Amino acid sequence: MPEVRNVEYGDSAIALPNEILRSVVGSGVHGIAIAGTDDHDEMGVYIEPPSHALGVGKHRDDYVWRTQPEGVRSGHGDTDLILYSLRKYLRLGIRGNPTVMLPLFAPDESLVVLTPLGTELRSMRSSFLSQQAVERFLGYMHSQHERMLGASKRNVPNRPELIEKYGWDVKYGSHALRLAYQGFEIASTGTLTLPLPVQERERVLAVKRGEVPRTEVSLEIAGLEAQVRTLLDDGATPLPAVADADRINDWTIDAQRRHWGWR
Repeated sequence: MPEVRNVEYGDSAIALPNEILRSVVGSGVHGIAIAGTDDHDEMGVYIEPPSHALGVGKHRDDYVWRTQPEGVRSGHGDTDLILYSLRKYLRLGIRGNPTVMLPLFAPDESLVVLTPLGTELRSMRSSFLSQQAVERFLGYMHSQHERMLGASKRNVPNRPELIEKYGWDVKYGSHALRLAYQGFEIASTGTLTLPLPVQERERVLAVKRGEVPRTEVSLEIAGLEAQVRTLLDDGATPLPAVADADRINDWTIDAQRRHWGWR
């Protein structure tokens, strides 16, 4: 019987009963998971009780549950779950955090928890997309691109088995290319498609399987970034400069009041 290694941080008695939204994230929601290799990631949102949101005491504003200890890389068969308090989640989303955006755009089959308030939150997804969000996607892309090239200050290989097999970390390459595709889609259309459209999905999977040379991947990433920069610099994007924080703020005040039974 396998050893139980589950670890958690935060208060499950606060987070789990008050969830309004949770979805699969990571490779699963992008449609680029490879059977037998990827772990399972979920992210969700819960509403804190009034004592946490309004009081002066310090409380964790997230809940984490993992099948591996902190600092140990998850692998096939492992699960990583993170639940954010509504206020923390919205602050991250307003700033355009690419991972935090995923539950808002996840397809129905990737949803694990969805309440009426969660449905309302997802209906406001367009309010989170902005030119600032595109910059965040590009920032995350740059980080993955540098690691794929071995140019990151974090020069200790995270996946030495991939470097041994392919000569470079193809997973970093797949993440960087996926973020480049998504940044371009958001900048050009004002929306985000999950999972990735078929053509882009197959290309990212080919990179992840080590079927595309690193130089070719790097050039494609640079080309996509150049297209995004042109859209932003020429004002040819449908996106506003920043997220609609006023709309999101008004909704979250009302949503918390309704969740607490305050009318």
